[in-house]
Amino acid sequence: MLHGCATDKQAGRYPQEVETPHYGKPYNRKDWPHWIDTDGDCQNTRQELLIASSTIPVKFKDSRHCTVISGKWFGVYTGKIFTKASDVDIDHIVPLAHAHRHGASDWTKKQRTEFANDFENLLVVSDKINQAKSDKAPHEWLPPRKAYWCEYGKRWEYIKHKYKLIYTKQEETALNALAKTCR
Repeated sequence: MLHGCATDKQAGRYPQEVETPHYGKPYNRKDWPHWIDTDGDCQNTRQELLIASSTIPVKFKDSRHCTVISGKWFGVYTGKIFTKASDVDIDHIVPLAHAHRHGASDWTKKQRTEFANDFENLLVVSDKINQAKSDKAPHEWLPPRKAYWCEYGKRWEYIKHKYKLIYTKQEETALNALAKTCR
């Protein structure tokens, strides 16, 4: 269990529901090391995810194979296909700032790095959609493509449980509504 996370006490399906999140120390994106090269092959987390998510072999900037420039990615939030790496962002399903406000503000650098680079919390999406989502929770933002709502809710809930992050009542209401789209 990560230090500083919600307790295992259950309130409904969700750990430690609160009316408003606890902010702790202020969020600073620089405190969340992301896009790191964990295996020393010159490909950071972004590049590794672009390679893994492309439905065709990717093309690289040069012979070192460090930077992906093209591939074929399906944007699950919009249903659109992207072929240029410069047209996509990597979305944290549960955003870093949201995690910070919901139980992760006292995590160690190692814990923040793990969360920021966790493939289970990352998706290739359009840069415009990622910017529109920002650090919003499901009660504040949903993917435009309704066919993905069920999966989005499941993945959000999975990550929040995995890292024992705190839920708000508004999140619970939104997640319950998303669960109904799964039927």
